[in-house]
Amino acid sequence: MKDRIIKRFTDELAALDRELKFELPKEIKRARELGDLRENAEYKAAKERQEIVNARIAMLKKRMGEISMMNLDRIPHDRAGFGSTVYLRDEKGGAVVYQLVMPEEANAEKGMISTSSPIGRAILNKEAGDEIKVTTPNGIRRFELEKLVTIHDLET
Repeated sequence: MKDRIIKRFTDELAALDRELKFELPKEIKRARELGDLRENAEYKAAKERQEIVNARIAMLKKRMGEISMMNLDRIPHDRAGFGSTVYLRDEKGGAVVYQLVMPEEANAEKGMISTSSPIGRAILNKEAGDEIKVTTPNGIRRFELEKLVTIHDLET
């Protein structure tokens, strides 16, 4: 899971680097050729995009460093943590399955929720049989954690 995120970030970094080193300089040069830079919208847009790309590159590199330093051995073997798949039953008897992921991978429609989201935080460190209470804009929701598959269970 960690490797998948690093790969996605590396691919994005390569695309941003290409844009920064090849595409944007061409746009800036073309815009300069149009004349007065003070009233040149194309030039201003290219320079703004250059700043955005630089900021995104810096953020991705920082986040990659943080992710690569993650110690998966510190994730609990018997409680919900990063990478766990949890099988929940709500108070109406409905079943829902979530996988706890990093914010970059979160996609609620696919059942991938961030460990930093309200429901993700409520699930962390819970064991099978535990009740989970989540405060949502529509009120409090309660679940029972019926089954837990940790990231360690997937490796075996």
